Amino acid sequence: MPHEPLSQADVLLEGFLALETPEGFRAELIEGEIVVTPPPDGDHEDYISLILKQVIRSARTDMDFSGNKGLKLRSGGGCPKNHVIPDGTFAPTARRLYRGADPWMPCEGVSLVVEVTSSKPSADRGAKRHCYARGPIPLYLLVDREESSVTLFSDPEGDDYRQHCTVPFGKSVRLPAPFSLDLETAEFI
Repeated sequence: MPHEPLSQADVLLEGFLALETPEGFRAELIEGEIVVTPPPDGDHEDYISLILKQVIRSARTDMDFSGNKGLKLRSGGGCPKNHVIPDGTFAPTARRLYRGADPWMPCEGVSLVVEVTSSKPSADRGAKRHCYARGPIPLYLLVDREESSVTLFSDPEGDDYRQHCTVPFGKSVRLPAPFSLDLETAEFI
């Protein structure tokens, strides 16, 4: 039986899915590029922890959290679907979104993704933002360590967010429903 030739995108996706990274490293497929990142440093994890505690304690809606959930998102062109692992993913507890989910799950039902800049801040500021908007994931929170700021992107349309609010570390940023809380960043300093 003759086989259909694989497209370049199919070959890339197959290679990505077969990739075995060293322990602690993460591999993502972002806009046709395989990106491998080393384990995060302690400050990176501290920011995630500070956000997680506030959301669990103060969000109006009970939220579940995953720090390593692989998401499949639409690509921006002829590339295979993006395979991204946000630093944090929040979904309403009532949805039980993570139960029984495949390692790479669709993003429907995710309320917020969080990224803390590390070795490739340009990916968090640009490519990942566009991936999340195309999801569409309603809210994207970017903690930018180089800029000492927090940006909340909201109202996704097409491949970007129509609104964003940036505050310096030390100020609060409002997370709208379903969170309905002011995220305090004083401890980020």
